[in-house]
Amino acid sequence: MADVAAADASAGLRVGSKRFTESYILGEVLTQSAARHGKAEHRQGLGNTAIVLAALKAGSIDVYPEYLGTIDQEILKNAQPTSLPQMRAALAQIGLGVGVPLGFNNSYALAMRGDSSALSTLSALAARPELTFGLSHEFLGRADGWPGLAKRYGLAQQPRGLDHGIAYEALAQRQVDVIDIYATDAKIRQYGLRVLDDDLHYFPRYDAVLLYRLDAPTRFPIAWRAIEQLEGRISAPAMIAMNAAVELEGKSFAGAAADWLGGGARTSASRSALTAKLLDRLGKLTFEHITLVLLSVALACLVGIPLGVLAAFAPRLRHLVLALTGILQTVPSLALLAILIPLLGMIGTVPALVALFVYALLPIVRNTCTGILQVPPGLRMAALALGLNWRQRLLHVDLPLALPVILAGVKT
Repeated sequence: MADVAAADASAGLRVGSKRFTESYILGEVLTQSAARHGKAEHRQGLGNTAIVLAALKAGSIDVYPEYLGTIDQEILKNAQPTSLPQMRAALAQIGLGVGVPLGFNNSYALAMRGDSSALSTLSALAARPELTFGLSHEFLGRADGWPGLAKRYGLAQQPRGLDHGIAYEALAQRQVDVIDIYATDAKIRQYGLRVLDDDLHYFPRYDAVLLYRLDAPTRFPIAWRAIEQLEGRISAPAMIAMNAAVELEGKSFAGAAADWLGGGARTSASRSALTAKLLDRLGKLTFEHITLVLLSVALACLVGIPLGVLAAFAPRLRHLVLALTGILQTVPSLALLAILIPLLGMIGTVPALVALFVYALLPIVRNTCTGILQVPPGLRMAALALGLNWRQRLLHVDLPLALPVILAGVKT
C-alpha cells in the first residue's frame, strides 16, 4: 500500500469536476493553485454527483469541488440539515473529508422569463398547473431536488427532463416556462430571468467546499497548503464573473480560472488559437468515441452472437437469456457508470467501454436468436439430408441466412 501511495503521489494531485461550467472552473482553480507547487491533473467533467463520488472513493481522483447541501442530502442522505462537524464525522467513516469553504453559496432556485405573468414565489406555482417545467436530470432525481420540492409546495406539474446547458434556450424559446438554476448562474442576467422566492425555505444552503480523500493532505502537503489558501476567497460576484467569462464571453475554463488567480489581469486568447484548441479537442474526442463504439460492438458481437445461438437452440434457456440482457438494457446509464467505477476501481475508457458493451448486447442477442428461428425448416432438413452435422449446419446454413437480421441488431 505504501508503494501505491508513493506512486500516486509521484503522479500528482488529481482534481475532479462535474459536468457543468462552475464545477469545471473550480476544478481549474484548484488544479492551477496546486500546480504551482507540484504536479496536478484536472480530470474534467466526470459526470454527475454519483459518478464523481464513486471516482473519489475508488481513488481515481483526490479532491473535487462540492456543495454542503449536496453532501448533506444527496451523499449522506440526511433528512434534516446537519452541521459541518457532523458531516466530517460521517464522511470519515468512508475515508473522505470536507473542508476549505470557498466563500460563496450556490443554492438551487427556480426561474421564469422576466416577461412572464407576475409570479414571484414558489408557492404561487401551485395555482398554475398549466405551466411547463423543464428541469435538469440531476435535479429531478436528487433527494433535495424536485421530489421534495413538489411535496413541500404541493406542485402537481409533470416536469420534462432537460440538460442544464440547453434549459435557458428552451425557456427563451418558450418551450418551457420554469427551469431550475443555480444562484451563481451567469445567464440569469443575460436572459432577464425572474428568480422565484423560496418562501417556504425548502432549499438548504449550498456553500462551496472541497470533498477529498482523507489521505490527500498528507500525500500532497505542499499542494494542499496552496489549496487551503483559497478558503473564503471566492465571493458570489467573483464566481458569477468567472461563469460569465466562460458562458457569455467564450473564455476557456482554464483562462477564467487563471484570470481570477492572477488578481483580475484578464488574458486574451486569439480566435485562431481558440479555434485550433477546439478543433484539436474535437478530433481527439471523435477518435475516442469511434474507438469506444467499435470496440464495444465487437465485444458485444463476440458474446452476443453465441448467446443468441444458444437461445435459439435451447428453448428452456431462451427466456432467461433474453430476460437478463433486457434487464441490463433498462439500467440507466449514469447508474450503471456509478456502479462500474467502484467495481473496476477506475474512471474513463474502461467503465465507458463496459457500459456500451452492456447496452449493445440485447439487440445482437435478440436478433441472432430471431434470425436463426426464421430459417425455413425445409432448409434445415435439406442440410441434414446432405449429412451436415450441427456445427456445419450452423456455419453454412443458419448463420448465413440469419445474417441480415443479425446485422440489423448490430446497427441498432
